[in-house]
Amino acid sequence: NEIKRSRLLDNTANRIEELSVEDLLARHPKDLDTPIIGAFIHGKKVLITGAGGSIGSEIALQCHRFGAAHLVLIDHSEYNLYQIGERLPSAQLHLCNIIDRPLLDEIMHDASPEIVIHAAAYKHVPLCETNIHAAVMNNVIGSRNLIDSAIANNVSKIVIISTDKAVRPTNVMGATKRVVELYAQNVDSRNSEIVSVRFGNVLGSSGSVIPKFKAQIEAGGPITITHPEVTRYFMLINEACQLVLQAAAIAKGGELFILDMGEPVKIIDLAHTMIRLYATEPIQIITTKLRRGEKLYEELLIDESEQKTTYESIMIARPSHYDILSLNREIDALTTSPDPRTLLRHIIPEFIDPA
Repeated sequence: NEIKRSRLLDNTANRIEELSVEDLLARHPKDLDTPIIGAFIHGKKVLITGAGGSIGSEIALQCHRFGAAHLVLIDHSEYNLYQIGERLPSAQLHLCNIIDRPLLDEIMHDASPEIVIHAAAYKHVPLCETNIHAAVMNNVIGSRNLIDSAIANNVSKIVIISTDKAVRPTNVMGATKRVVELYAQNVDSRNSEIVSVRFGNVLGSSGSVIPKFKAQIEAGGPITITHPEVTRYFMLINEACQLVLQAAAIAKGGELFILDMGEPVKIIDLAHTMIRLYATEPIQIITTKLRRGEKLYEELLIDESEQKTTYESIMIARPSHYDILSLNREIDALTTSPDPRTLLRHIIPEFIDPA
């Protein structure tokens, strides 16, 4: 029993209490402009959707840090909303699914925000593959609701959080996010400026690879990776969110901004590094296989036609024109189509569906 107790204490002591991802692979942007972010946020009423999620909660905290006059936080997860509310007790909290347009309109009207930041989305690629209707309703219909409601309520600036997976998408999640980019660029924005910001993976987000590897190492292994050649872009979540706000601050309306995520990282190299630094015993790495819709390599740029901004970490993609009446009809059809994949391929010809 004493031997077992000793081993248990040793294992507990050897658990990874804090993982310094900064030392592993973070790309630190050298042109974060906190004064321009502060000037953009300070004294403003800001509404954030998906405010209990990894990105939304960090953006909420950053807006508080930069002196937002009032925060209105929306999430459809009670627990997530509760958690961010505990950290920001002065914020106004609303349990709301963005599919519910009447409730969204009521919140938007009562709050009268000057800035809306839309971070609510289903982001897990395999889950969206097997729950296409839910992905379409939340990511496309919900986003259209949010944009239309903000325009109707004369919100000055609407910021849409997008993803590198929207570039030549190979999965439903990326395709739905690309539809939202098209809608944001082509809808009649009236008195609002709408901007989308596209970036890759952020370190420490829910469902990301770092916490997964951490748990696998603590459990004694094995570490599982889908393919030895998989690479991904990474950035610290707080720095990515600051760059989002910085891009929004310089936006004139209609832009699709792309954040420079640095050099892509090979996931197997990350696994070996984490084992070398943190494992107290040999850890096996097992290769499974790519799941449906997953890419070996993520892309941030569609082509080389991006425009530069005054910041090297922020670029602008070439605008994509789409007849808004046609796009609205096709979005409506997505909700009832027996074959939404085919319709998504029609809207986004570059969508390479492995199905």
